[in-house]
Amino acid sequence: MSMDVQQRIAQLTQELNSYNYQYYVLANSVISDYDFDQKLKELEALEREHPHYVDPNSPTQKVGGDITQKFNTIRHRWPMMSLGNTYSELELREFDERVRKAVGDQVQYVCELKFDGLSISLTYDNGKLVQAVTRGDGTQGDEVTNNVKTIRSVPHHLKKGDYPDVFEIRGEIFMHRAAFERLNKQREDLGLQTYANPRNFASGTIKLQDPKEVAKRPLDCFLYFLYADNRNKLFNSHWESIEAVKSWGFQICEHTKLCNNIEEIIAFINHWDEARHTLSYDIDGIVIKVNDYAQQEELGFTAKSPRWAISYKYKAERVETMLKSVTYQVGRTGAVTPVANLQPVLLAGTTVKRASLHNANEIARLDLHEGDTVYVEKGGEIIPKVIGVNNEKRATGTAPVVYPSVCPECGEALVRQEGEAVHYCPNEEGCRPQIVGKLQHFIGRKMMDIQGMGDETMETFFKLNLLRKIADIYSLKDHQDELKGLARFGEKSIDNMLAGIEQSKEKPFEKVLFALGIRHVGETIAKKLALHFKNIDNIIAASAEEMAAVQDIGARIAESVFTYLHDPQHLIEIGRLKEAGLNFAIVEKETVLAGTSLSGKTFLISGVFADFSREELAALIESHGGKMLSGISAKLNYLVAGEKMGPSKLAKAEKLNVPIISDQDILNMITP
Repeated sequence: MSMDVQQRIAQLTQELNSYNYQYYVLANSVISDYDFDQKLKELEALEREHPHYVDPNSPTQKVGGDITQKFNTIRHRWPMMSLGNTYSELELREFDERVRKAVGDQVQYVCELKFDGLSISLTYDNGKLVQAVTRGDGTQGDEVTNNVKTIRSVPHHLKKGDYPDVFEIRGEIFMHRAAFERLNKQREDLGLQTYANPRNFASGTIKLQDPKEVAKRPLDCFLYFLYADNRNKLFNSHWESIEAVKSWGFQICEHTKLCNNIEEIIAFINHWDEARHTLSYDIDGIVIKVNDYAQQEELGFTAKSPRWAISYKYKAERVETMLKSVTYQVGRTGAVTPVANLQPVLLAGTTVKRASLHNANEIARLDLHEGDTVYVEKGGEIIPKVIGVNNEKRATGTAPVVYPSVCPECGEALVRQEGEAVHYCPNEEGCRPQIVGKLQHFIGRKMMDIQGMGDETMETFFKLNLLRKIADIYSLKDHQDELKGLARFGEKSIDNMLAGIEQSKEKPFEKVLFALGIRHVGETIAKKLALHFKNIDNIIAASAEEMAAVQDIGARIAESVFTYLHDPQHLIEIGRLKEAGLNFAIVEKETVLAGTSLSGKTFLISGVFADFSREELAALIESHGGKMLSGISAKLNYLVAGEKMGPSKLAKAEKLNVPIISDQDILNMITP
């Protein structure tokens, strides 16, 4: 009897999953709703009576949980970085050359379809799905676990296997075109607004607050990248990990391929440029990853993306439409950007009304005239841009578009720095978009992250003359009577905002430095300046040359920082922020040393080690007084070399006569 029940549960699970796939993915109804419901009810009854036979992928398990009033924000343990893009075969070959120059010619690549969907990170604990988080800003995202549990291809529980106790697997949530068209038709019939493309539908669905509603919209998911502690001890390569996670029960795209050289990569790209139209889902390119984990570590990361991966994007769709006018936007740094206002046109599934013209040079290159018929495409499939003019359709006697000589907002004469394509308005103290833009930048999520304040709040407070400079934010507590008289500002929202302002004073120095809005200073540069100079006074005292000597800073950024910090108005502002209690110095963490045998010595680690991860080896060196460097230079005392170290580092170390040692040498150096 037990075997009969188990077989019936397995049979119903397989049948119903097959019907679901036919209906939701292929838009093919092979069974009546009544018959489907009867089979589902039978399965539910059997599973209730015999819960030990429930299959993790049973259709009864894909309904979801309670309604989510607000998604929790979760910080990614491993940042979800973006990939560098290219549309050029030449740039792809240059990527391959850079890789081989760094790690040698013995390189394999994994080629994957680039799905046009929503990135997701799934965490499993002892084989159980415990958390699903969206990409968000790459550092933190929204927890959407209950919604993801409704996706039929995402297992809730893994069968016994050799997977780590805790691991994270990354993938892409998407919607098949047939399902998208069917659901969009239903929305149209109900008089609801339709979605522009499957990606938008999938993204909108995963953010619904009711998982039961999510379950009604068929989503699918491919998984493609594994993270775990000591992952390199489990697998040597990305390909090995893909094969493993497939055996654990995850859905991996069947078209992923291991390539041995650049020619095989290009052949794969060319094949899918045509074959992608036969897929049931949308792709917009191919992702190429260095296969070997040790080589990935050797190549490392830039501030935004891994150096061991790149995405090749297929040529964007191009459309033709009429240029109605050109307007100019002034940003927080004073940069004046021309924008093409277009006759609305459908492009890559969305209606485009505006497109970027970049700068004055681009307007001149296009020889743009009023009323021109222009070609528009989406750069990287995201931001529309004007790429050309159909001169055959140009009307006679039309005037060329002339870039303005004065700021369209405040009338100040524009300036253009030598070597730059962008025009700037220098009136930062009196130009409305610059003032408001700086205020909005300062409170932003990656900067001071002031809760209870948003872009509209900054606009409102500027209009009411409550805010003119960023330091004014910390004086708002003195204007509570005025705030209480404002529409849409209740006592609770004011209290929350003031509490958020107070909490922002705890932000570290690098966040404050980024929040100041210095031209060319992003999140990474701010952190490098803070770590190098330790406090704002040291940065102010430094020359532009001293700043430029910091890794990744360079002359242009250094000049911008130097100019900003020697403007009397900016120094007054910094003084006010200091008085308000903001951090203008890094908090040095007290390090308890295990020994001092490596004091005064500098080290760089490269390659793979049998007994240590690179992080463990770095921690060991620092705990005995050594200092880690990020690159090979004359300041480096030792290069700690493991297996598979890149030839370029070896050659540079030998050229500079840097001693090359092993992990065992480190142990000998710290052993009394």
